[in-house]
Amino acid sequence: MKKLQEAQLRKPVTPDLLMTPSDQGDVDLDVDFAADRGNWTGKLDFLLSCIGYCVGLGNVWRFPYRAYTNGGGAFLVPYFLMLAICGIPLFFLELSLGQFSSLGPLAVWKISPLFKGAGAAMLLIVGLVAIYYNMIIAYVLFYLFASLTSDLPWEHCGNWWNTDLCLEHRGSKDGNGALPLNLTSTVSPSEEYWSRYVLHIQGSQGIGSPGGIRWNLCLCLLLAWVIVFLCILKGVKSSGKVVYFTATFPYLILVMLLIRGVTLPGAWKGIQFYLTPQFHYLLSSKVWIEAALQIFYSLGVGFGGLLTFASYNTFHQNIYRDTFIVTLGNAITSILAGFAIFSVLGYMSQELDVPVDQVAKAGPGLAFVVYPQAMTMLPLSPFWSFLFFFMLLTLGLDSQFAFLETIVTAVTDEFPYYLRPKKVVFSGLICVAMYLMGLVLTTDAAGQTQLGVAGGRGMLTSAGLPTGLAASCLEKGLRAGIQRFCRDIHMMLGFKPGLYFRACWLFLTPATLLALLVYSIVKYQPSEYGSYRFPAWAELLGILMGLLSCLLIPAGMVVAVLREEGSLWERLQQASRPAMDWGPSLEENRTGMYVATLPGSQSPKPLMVHMRKYGGITSFENTAIEVDREIAEEEESIM
Repeated sequence: MKKLQEAQLRKPVTPDLLMTPSDQGDVDLDVDFAADRGNWTGKLDFLLSCIGYCVGLGNVWRFPYRAYTNGGGAFLVPYFLMLAICGIPLFFLELSLGQFSSLGPLAVWKISPLFKGAGAAMLLIVGLVAIYYNMIIAYVLFYLFASLTSDLPWEHCGNWWNTDLCLEHRGSKDGNGALPLNLTSTVSPSEEYWSRYVLHIQGSQGIGSPGGIRWNLCLCLLLAWVIVFLCILKGVKSSGKVVYFTATFPYLILVMLLIRGVTLPGAWKGIQFYLTPQFHYLLSSKVWIEAALQIFYSLGVGFGGLLTFASYNTFHQNIYRDTFIVTLGNAITSILAGFAIFSVLGYMSQELDVPVDQVAKAGPGLAFVVYPQAMTMLPLSPFWSFLFFFMLLTLGLDSQFAFLETIVTAVTDEFPYYLRPKKVVFSGLICVAMYLMGLVLTTDAAGQTQLGVAGGRGMLTSAGLPTGLAASCLEKGLRAGIQRFCRDIHMMLGFKPGLYFRACWLFLTPATLLALLVYSIVKYQPSEYGSYRFPAWAELLGILMGLLSCLLIPAGMVVAVLREEGSLWERLQQASRPAMDWGPSLEENRTGMYVATLPGSQSPKPLMVHMRKYGGITSFENTAIEVDREIAEEEESIM
């Protein structure tokens, strides 16, 4: 009994004046929004989610093509340089912002309300891309179901959708192996299956007359949205478990396809074509721009997905280590996918007796025309086709989880009292709304419409995305801004970002992003689908989609300035400062200067009271003391 009394006497007692409302037992105010918001159930959930988000369709159908058209092995030089200048710094920037604040892409701009328009631009881009991206997943499901047969439907001509130009390009696998010397005047069965059966493009008069809805595509799109909704039903708690399969299983299939590919005759021909360095390409600015664009497509920086995932981390998660694991792992995966793809294309080249560049295509053409055709040349072709499209399905779903979670998190963080308790219903409404908006992609004009959306996406990522990222970097690049941001990272991780990150945030990354923006505008070309040219109104609509995301940034600045008081200069200064409630979400993480922002904190030395309350001095509280000392020294030097 005596020992118990002594223990009670030694327990620190917080005076009422220093107690927060939650300490005083007010049930109505005892709401831990970070806990209510949700967290990852483990560190591996976050890491796998980031890997699944970054390693997507672009690694399979974009990187290999970009590599061989821009110097082969020489393309790796600008690719890794752009990864160092733009990819890694922006990746770490997004993760740091999200983890420090536990907020989504909109609410996180409490750090500088003047730039909140950049968050709105991210949300617009993600919304439009998510509609397009899930249609790609619907196509993958379509081919996945079509592979469940003894003979692939795109293996032979003679179907109702084939024309007189159809020719089975099967090379030596046929009995006599006779092929015409010129294949350009013929069409493969896989190409007509894609354009005339899946897209039913012959039933459209153009993008202005979309025709009827294709019921099979409509059902595949519905299934895609149902899968996405079920996986994000409980937020990161459910999607964090799904990624254990969807983020790892593609690697198993990729390795299987790689082993099968390199054992095919002619595989080395494709690999040699893929990696043969042509260093004279490095003198072209186009190659460097292509490398930067590939980094954005591949890592997904600027879409808000990384920021959203990091916002569900614990406060001291080592995201510095995670940044290098994910970014370098993603680059290695892209190179590995190139070997798997081009080994099969080399086999096709030998079978058809044509150059590799005549069978290699980029984008959907590789996934839905060339590779399916290659599958018909292999024994057990339905099995390999099923594996390939199942890999694409798992790759696409991971990215789609991130897009939807970004939208839901951003809006619920803006209206937590109303939407967080009804997050499941809100997520369902978002999925339904996007499904309805995506129905236009299931019409007879799906080919043209899809390409139009892809063109719009290109405008968004090549114009709106660099603008938003540049604004974000410039906000951090201001001297006071970067010092404050580095202090926040110091408090969170226990160390400050080094010279490399500071130089990138201050100069290198913004300059590269602005150069990319200028290049995209100067080199912009109207979208085409074969010989079809989009009408002027459709082209203008795609341009406006890109410009709207750019215009949201200055519009957000105007709104932020109008909300302040004083002269224009005073308003700009006030709008660029962090909001009063900016800082770590949980009370125990508000060390250092952020203790003064806690409710009820009126102590002249609030940090010491805070440390007594939460169990004494730890390494991170020592860090907070160092940060406070730096701030005091700076204030003395100014005075």
